[in-house]
Amino acid sequence: VQLQASGGGLVQAGGSLRLSCAASGFTFDGYVIGWFRQAPEKEREGVSCIRSSDGQPYYADSVKGRFTISSNNAKNTVYLQMNRLKPEDSAVYYCVVNTMGCSAVEELYDGWGQGTLVTVSS
Repeated sequence: VQLQASGGGLVQAGGSLRLSCAASGFTFDGYVIGWFRQAPEKEREGVSCIRSSDGQPYYADSVKGRFTISSNNAKNTVYLQMNRLKPEDSAVYYCVVNTMGCSAVEELYDGWGQGTLVTVSS
């Protein structure tokens, strides 16, 4: 299982970024793709996930209304559109996969790569 997260960068507060998660070695169909993030000296937290079978999304309360997750199964890619970014959104963002269902329990997920860094300046 290989997942490549990309799209991070430096943005001012209030701005937007779109992260991409591309899979290789398997197809998304039937899986759940999750986004987690980890800021320096903080625990990793679940941000959002999506079931590829029906596109049902879930969001952490901290990002609800600002982030949108979507899946393009034909391209084997999941996106995380992040709007109205805040400095507290700064973190390394990881995309991962599981077969159990949407969850914020990171132990259920595989495919942890290097992530993509998002920095939001105030």
